[in-house]
Amino acid sequence: GRKDINNITIVNFNDEQMQITWAATELFPGENVSFSYTFNGGQHNVWKPCPTYLLHQGFNSGCQFKTEGSTLTISIMNSNGSKELFSKRLRSNFYIKPSRPENVTFLWKDDTVTVSCNEPKRAVICLILELQYKSKFDKEWQSKISRCCSVGEQGFDPKKCYSFRVRLKRLVPYCNIVNYSSDWEAETFWMNGTSLDSCDDDVKTQTNTIILLSCTLSVLLMIFLVLILLCKWQRLQKSVMPVIPDPKYVFADLFNDHSGNFEEWIDKTEHATVQNKVEYEELECTIEEESHQEDKNSDKVESKDNIFSFSGAAENDHPKTSQNACLMPISNVTVSLAGFPILMNDDMYVML
Repeated sequence: GRKDINNITIVNFNDEQMQITWAATELFPGENVSFSYTFNGGQHNVWKPCPTYLLHQGFNSGCQFKTEGSTLTISIMNSNGSKELFSKRLRSNFYIKPSRPENVTFLWKDDTVTVSCNEPKRAVICLILELQYKSKFDKEWQSKISRCCSVGEQGFDPKKCYSFRVRLKRLVPYCNIVNYSSDWEAETFWMNGTSLDSCDDDVKTQTNTIILLSCTLSVLLMIFLVLILLCKWQRLQKSVMPVIPDPKYVFADLFNDHSGNFEEWIDKTEHATVQNKVEYEELECTIEEESHQEDKNSDKVESKDNIFSFSGAAENDHPKTSQNACLMPISNVTVSLAGFPILMNDDMYVML
Protein backbone atom coordinates (compact mmCIF):
# COMPACT_ATOMS: atom_id res chain seq x y z
CA GLY A 1 0.00 0.00 0.00
CA ARG A 2 2.98 2.42 -0.19
CA LYS A 3 2.63 5.36 -2.56
CA ASP A 4 5.23 7.51 -4.32
CA ILE A 5 7.09 9.54 -1.68
CA ASN A 6 7.45 12.47 -4.13
CA ASN A 7 3.84 13.31 -3.34
CA ILE A 8 4.71 13.69 0.36
CA THR A 9 6.08 17.03 1.63
CA ILE A 10 7.97 17.21 4.94
CA VAL A 11 8.90 20.53 6.51
CA ASN A 12 10.47 21.16 9.92
CA PHE A 13 9.91 24.84 10.71
CA ASN A 14 13.04 26.05 12.50
CA ASP A 15 13.24 22.65 14.25
CA GLU A 16 10.19 23.62 16.27
CA GLN A 17 7.14 22.41 14.38
CA MET A 18 6.62 19.65 11.83
CA GLN A 19 4.24 19.81 8.90
CA ILE A 20 3.56 16.71 6.78
CA THR A 21 1.32 17.12 3.71
CA TRP A 22 0.26 14.71 0.95
CA ALA A 23 -1.69 14.83 -2.29
CA ALA A 24 -4.94 13.35 -1.01
CA THR A 25 -6.76 13.20 -4.36
CA GLU A 26 -3.80 11.46 -6.07
CA LEU A 27 -2.53 9.14 -3.34
CA PHE A 28 -5.79 8.27 -1.63
CA PRO A 29 -8.69 9.21 -3.92
CA GLY A 30 -12.09 9.20 -2.19
CA GLU A 31 -10.64 8.06 1.16
CA ASN A 32 -10.28 10.11 4.32
CA VAL A 33 -7.05 8.70 5.81
CA SER A 34 -5.69 9.01 9.35
CA PHE A 35 -2.19 10.06 10.41
CA SER A 36 0.00 9.10 13.40
CA TYR A 37 3.66 9.70 14.34
CA THR A 38 6.39 8.93 16.84
CA PHE A 39 9.87 10.31 17.65
CA ASN A 40 13.18 8.52 18.34
CA GLY A 41 11.94 4.99 17.44
CA GLY A 42 12.37 1.83 19.53
CA GLN A 43 10.13 -0.85 20.92
CA HIS A 44 8.52 1.39 23.50
CA ASN A 45 7.64 4.27 21.23
CA VAL A 46 4.25 5.76 21.73
CA TRP A 47 2.30 6.53 18.61
CA LYS A 48 0.44 9.79 18.67
CA PRO A 49 -2.53 10.70 16.51
CA CYS A 50 -2.40 13.89 14.48
CA PRO A 51 -3.40 16.85 16.69
CA THR A 52 -4.20 19.18 13.76
CA TYR A 53 -5.28 18.05 10.31
CA LEU A 54 -5.02 20.10 7.12
CA LEU A 55 -7.97 19.69 4.76
CA HIS A 56 -8.30 19.75 0.99
CA GLN A 57 -11.75 19.45 -0.63
CA GLY A 58 -13.07 18.02 2.63
CA PHE A 59 -10.40 15.29 2.95
CA ASN A 60 -7.40 15.11 5.29
CA SER A 61 -4.35 16.27 3.33
CA GLY A 62 -1.78 17.04 6.04
CA CYS A 63 -0.86 17.18 9.70
CA GLN A 64 0.90 19.68 11.97
CA PHE A 65 2.57 18.72 15.25
CA LYS A 66 5.40 19.75 17.54
CA THR A 67 8.99 18.68 16.82
CA GLU A 68 10.15 16.47 19.71
CA GLY A 69 13.32 14.81 18.41
CA SER A 70 15.69 14.28 15.50
CA THR A 71 14.29 10.90 14.38
CA LEU A 72 10.68 10.76 13.18
CA THR A 73 8.47 7.91 12.05
CA ILE A 74 5.15 8.59 10.36
CA SER A 75 2.26 6.33 9.36
CA ILE A 76 -0.80 6.92 7.18
CA MET A 77 -3.67 4.42 7.54
CA ASN A 78 -7.13 4.01 6.09
CA SER A 79 -10.11 5.68 7.72
CA ASN A 80 -10.85 2.88 10.22
CA GLY A 81 -7.14 2.28 11.00
CA SER A 82 -7.19 -1.34 9.86
CA LYS A 83 -4.68 -0.92 7.02
CA GLU A 84 -1.45 1.07 6.70
CA LEU A 85 -1.28 2.95 3.41
CA PHE A 86 2.07 4.73 3.86
CA SER A 87 4.95 4.81 6.41
CA LYS A 88 8.38 6.42 6.58
CA ARG A 89 11.20 6.88 9.05
CA LEU A 90 13.35 10.03 8.62
CA ARG A 91 15.70 12.54 10.21
CA SER A 92 13.57 15.55 11.08
CA ASN A 93 16.60 17.88 11.18
CA PHE A 94 17.27 17.20 7.45
CA TYR A 95 14.04 19.04 6.58
CA ILE A 96 14.55 22.23 8.53
CA LYS A 97 13.25 25.47 7.09
CA PRO A 98 14.88 28.38 8.96
CA SER A 99 12.96 31.37 10.27
CA ARG A 100 13.36 34.84 8.85
CA PRO A 101 16.53 36.73 9.81
CA GLU A 102 16.01 38.91 12.85
CA ASN A 103 17.16 42.49 13.50
CA VAL A 104 18.48 43.09 9.99
CA THR A 105 20.79 46.11 9.70
CA PHE A 106 22.17 47.91 6.61
CA LEU A 107 25.50 49.73 6.42
CA TRP A 108 26.11 51.82 3.30
CA LYS A 109 29.64 53.18 2.95
CA ASP A 110 30.84 54.67 -0.34
CA ASP A 111 29.71 52.08 -2.92
CA THR A 112 29.60 49.12 -0.50
CA VAL A 113 26.54 47.79 1.32
CA THR A 114 26.87 45.36 4.24
CA VAL A 115 23.80 43.56 5.62
CA SER A 116 23.83 41.78 8.99
CA CYS A 117 21.33 39.98 11.21
CA ASN A 118 21.16 38.34 14.60
CA GLU A 119 22.78 34.94 14.92
CA PRO A 120 20.22 32.12 15.32
CA LYS A 121 20.36 30.00 18.44
CA ARG A 122 20.58 26.68 16.59
CA ALA A 123 22.75 25.29 13.83
CA VAL A 124 24.42 28.51 12.75
CA ILE A 125 27.06 26.52 10.90
CA CYS A 126 24.36 25.17 8.56
CA LEU A 127 23.03 28.61 7.60
CA ILE A 128 23.98 31.11 4.93
CA LEU A 129 22.66 34.67 4.48
CA GLU A 130 21.41 35.61 1.03
CA LEU A 131 21.10 39.23 -0.12
CA GLN A 132 19.13 40.23 -3.19
CA TYR A 133 18.94 43.73 -4.61
CA LYS A 134 17.90 45.66 -7.71
CA SER A 135 17.58 49.26 -8.77
CA LYS A 136 14.58 50.79 -10.47
CA PHE A 137 16.43 50.30 -13.76
CA ASP A 138 16.91 46.53 -13.22
CA LYS A 139 14.35 43.95 -14.26
CA GLU A 140 15.77 41.04 -12.25
CA TRP A 141 17.17 40.64 -8.76
CA GLN A 142 20.93 40.42 -8.23
CA SER A 143 22.02 37.89 -5.57
CA LYS A 144 24.89 37.64 -3.11
CA ILE A 145 25.37 34.92 -0.44
CA SER A 146 27.70 34.58 2.51
CA ARG A 147 28.09 32.64 5.72
CA CYS A 148 25.69 33.64 8.43
CA CYS A 149 25.27 36.27 9.51
CA SER A 150 26.73 39.09 7.39
CA VAL A 151 26.94 39.70 3.65
CA GLY A 152 28.39 42.61 1.70
CA GLU A 153 28.41 43.78 -1.91
CA GLN A 154 30.15 46.58 -3.83
CA GLY A 155 29.39 48.69 -6.87
CA PHE A 156 26.28 50.54 -5.71
CA ASP A 157 25.55 53.86 -7.40
CA PRO A 158 24.79 56.55 -4.79
CA LYS A 159 22.51 58.31 -7.29
CA LYS A 160 20.22 55.28 -7.65
CA CYS A 161 17.54 53.91 -5.37
CA TYR A 162 17.81 50.17 -4.59
CA SER A 163 15.43 47.58 -3.22
CA PHE A 164 16.94 45.06 -0.77
CA ARG A 165 15.70 41.81 0.72
CA VAL A 166 17.45 39.08 2.74
CA ARG A 167 16.77 35.53 3.88
CA LEU A 168 18.49 32.55 5.53
CA LYS A 169 19.19 29.31 3.71
CA ARG A 170 20.18 25.81 4.86
CA LEU A 171 23.29 24.23 3.34
CA VAL A 172 22.55 21.35 0.98
CA PRO A 173 23.43 18.45 1.13
CA TYR A 174 25.52 18.81 4.28
CA CYS A 175 22.71 19.92 6.55
CA ASN A 176 19.50 19.47 4.56
CA ILE A 177 18.16 16.99 2.05
CA VAL A 178 15.76 19.61 0.68
CA ASN A 179 16.91 23.11 -0.29
CA TYR A 180 14.81 25.06 2.20
CA SER A 181 15.12 28.81 2.73
CA SER A 182 13.40 31.15 5.13
CA ASP A 183 10.77 33.61 3.99
CA TRP A 184 12.10 36.92 2.75
CA GLU A 185 12.54 39.65 5.29
CA ALA A 186 10.49 42.76 4.55
CA GLU A 187 11.79 44.61 1.49
CA THR A 188 13.60 47.86 2.20
CA PHE A 189 14.63 50.78 0.00
CA TRP A 190 17.90 52.66 0.20
CA MET A 191 19.64 55.46 -1.66
CA ASN A 192 23.16 56.63 -0.80
CA GLY A 193 22.87 55.38 2.78
CA THR A 194 19.41 56.84 3.35
CA SER A 195 16.38 54.67 3.98
CA LEU A 196 13.29 55.48 1.89
CA ASP A 197 9.70 54.34 2.10
CA SER A 198 9.78 53.45 -1.58
CA CYS A 199 11.91 53.99 -4.66
CA ASP A 200 8.92 55.83 -6.05
CA ASP A 201 9.85 58.61 -3.60
CA ASP A 202 12.97 59.26 -5.67
CA VAL A 203 10.89 59.53 -8.83
CA LYS A 204 8.40 61.79 -7.06
CA THR A 205 11.21 64.01 -5.79
CA GLN A 206 12.61 64.41 -9.30
CA THR A 207 9.12 65.02 -10.66
CA ASN A 208 8.41 67.63 -7.98
CA THR A 209 11.71 69.36 -8.76
CA ILE A 210 10.87 69.48 -12.46
CA ILE A 211 7.38 70.81 -11.70
CA LEU A 212 8.80 73.46 -9.36
CA LEU A 213 11.34 74.61 -11.94
CA SER A 214 8.67 74.68 -14.65
CA CYS A 215 6.35 76.77 -12.48
CA THR A 216 9.16 79.18 -11.60
CA LEU A 217 10.13 79.64 -15.24
CA SER A 218 6.48 80.13 -16.18
CA VAL A 219 6.02 82.82 -13.52
CA LEU A 220 9.18 84.63 -14.62
CA LEU A 221 8.05 84.47 -18.25
CA MET A 222 4.63 85.86 -17.33
CA ILE A 223 6.24 88.72 -15.37
CA PHE A 224 8.48 89.49 -18.34
CA LEU A 225 5.51 89.55 -20.72
CA VAL A 226 3.52 91.77 -18.35
CA LEU A 227 6.41 94.26 -18.18
CA ILE A 228 6.64 94.33 -21.98
CA LEU A 229 2.89 94.87 -22.31
CA LEU A 230 3.02 97.59 -19.65
CA CYS A 231 5.75 99.46 -21.56
CA LYS A 232 3.80 99.11 -24.80
CA TRP A 233 0.64 100.37 -23.08
CA GLN A 234 2.43 103.41 -21.67
CA ARG A 235 3.73 104.30 -25.13
CA LEU A 236 0.28 103.83 -26.64
CA GLN A 237 -1.29 105.91 -23.89
CA LYS A 238 1.16 108.74 -24.47
CA SER A 239 0.51 108.71 -28.23
CA VAL A 240 -3.30 108.57 -27.89
CA MET A 241 -3.71 110.70 -24.75
CA PRO A 242 -0.79 113.13 -24.33
CA VAL A 243 0.17 113.93 -20.79
CA ILE A 244 -1.31 117.21 -19.51
CA PRO A 245 1.45 119.31 -17.93
CA ASP A 246 1.11 119.91 -14.25
CA PRO A 247 0.74 123.65 -13.50
CA LYS A 248 2.68 123.00 -10.32
CA TYR A 249 5.87 122.81 -12.41
CA VAL A 250 4.91 125.42 -15.05
CA PHE A 251 4.05 128.02 -12.43
CA ALA A 252 6.57 127.00 -9.82
CA ASP A 253 6.67 130.44 -8.17
CA LEU A 254 2.85 130.39 -7.73
CA PHE A 255 3.00 127.24 -5.60
CA ASN A 256 6.43 127.60 -4.01
CA ASP A 257 6.51 131.33 -3.21
CA HIS A 258 2.78 132.09 -2.81
CA SER A 259 1.39 128.70 -1.70
CA GLY A 260 -1.11 128.69 -4.53
CA ASN A 261 -2.55 132.15 -3.74
CA PHE A 262 -3.40 133.26 -7.26
CA GLU A 263 -4.41 136.88 -6.42
CA GLU A 264 -1.16 137.53 -4.56
CA TRP A 265 0.85 135.92 -7.35
CA ILE A 266 -0.90 137.82 -10.19
CA ASP A 267 -0.56 141.11 -8.32
CA LYS A 268 3.20 140.76 -7.99
CA THR A 269 3.51 139.40 -11.49
CA GLU A 270 1.69 142.45 -12.99
CA HIS A 271 3.88 144.75 -10.94
CA ALA A 272 7.00 143.05 -12.24
CA THR A 273 5.67 143.25 -15.81
CA VAL A 274 5.03 146.99 -15.54
CA GLN A 275 8.55 147.55 -14.27
CA ASN A 276 9.99 145.53 -17.11
CA LYS A 277 8.02 147.54 -19.64
CA VAL A 278 9.33 150.75 -18.15
CA GLU A 279 12.88 149.53 -18.16
CA TYR A 280 12.77 148.40 -21.75
CA GLU A 281 10.77 151.32 -23.21
CA GLU A 282 12.32 152.44 -26.46
CA LEU A 283 13.87 155.82 -26.53
CA GLU A 284 12.76 158.30 -29.12
CA CYS A 285 15.50 159.64 -31.14
CA THR A 286 15.94 162.01 -34.07
CA ILE A 287 18.30 161.21 -36.78
CA GLU A 288 19.73 163.85 -38.93
CA GLU A 289 20.70 162.77 -42.31
CA GLU A 290 24.05 163.90 -43.39
CA SER A 291 25.27 163.85 -46.89
CA HIS A 292 28.83 163.03 -47.37
CA GLN A 293 30.39 163.53 -50.70
CA GLU A 294 33.40 161.43 -51.05
CA ASP A 295 34.19 162.88 -54.38
CA LYS A 296 32.85 166.27 -55.51
CA ASN A 297 33.40 165.31 -59.09
CA SER A 298 31.25 162.10 -58.73
CA ASP A 299 27.80 162.52 -60.29
CA LYS A 300 26.90 158.85 -60.01
CA VAL A 301 25.63 158.97 -56.37
CA GLU A 302 21.96 160.00 -56.05
CA SER A 303 20.96 162.78 -53.61
CA LYS A 304 18.39 160.53 -51.84
CA ASP A 305 20.98 157.94 -50.85
CA ASN A 306 22.63 158.15 -47.47
CA ILE A 307 25.82 156.40 -46.43
CA PHE A 308 26.36 155.20 -42.84
CA SER A 309 29.62 153.77 -41.55
CA PHE A 310 29.55 150.98 -38.90
CA SER A 311 33.25 150.69 -38.49
CA GLY A 312 32.78 151.59 -34.84
CA ALA A 313 29.94 149.13 -34.26
CA ALA A 314 31.95 147.27 -31.70
CA GLU A 315 32.00 150.36 -29.55
CA ASN A 316 28.20 150.24 -29.21
CA ASP A 317 28.63 147.35 -26.78
CA HIS A 318 29.57 149.85 -24.16
CA PRO A 319 26.69 150.47 -21.73
CA LYS A 320 26.69 154.18 -22.30
CA THR A 321 26.49 153.74 -25.99
CA SER A 322 23.68 151.16 -25.85
CA GLN A 323 21.47 153.40 -23.73
CA ASN A 324 21.29 155.99 -26.55
CA ALA A 325 20.65 153.43 -29.27
CA CYS A 326 17.35 153.24 -31.12
CA LEU A 327 15.84 151.41 -34.03
CA MET A 328 15.03 153.20 -37.25
CA PRO A 329 13.54 151.88 -40.45
CA ILE A 330 15.79 152.38 -43.40
CA SER A 331 14.72 152.72 -46.99
CA ASN A 332 17.04 152.82 -49.96
CA VAL A 333 20.10 153.45 -47.83
CA THR A 334 23.53 152.20 -48.67
CA VAL A 335 25.38 151.05 -45.56
CA SER A 336 29.09 150.48 -45.39
CA LEU A 337 29.92 147.54 -43.10
CA ALA A 338 33.65 147.09 -42.50
CA GLY A 339 34.34 148.86 -45.76
CA PHE A 340 31.81 146.91 -47.88
CA PRO A 341 28.68 148.76 -49.17
CA ILE A 342 25.33 147.06 -48.45
CA LEU A 343 21.96 148.16 -49.89
CA MET A 344 19.18 148.11 -47.21
CA ASN A 345 15.57 147.26 -48.14
CA ASP A 346 12.35 148.83 -46.85
CA ASP A 347 11.80 146.15 -44.17
CA MET A 348 15.25 146.42 -42.59
CA TYR A 349 16.16 148.40 -39.49
CA VAL A 350 19.36 149.85 -38.23
CA MET A 351 20.31 150.55 -34.62
CA LEU A 352 21.73 154.02 -34.04
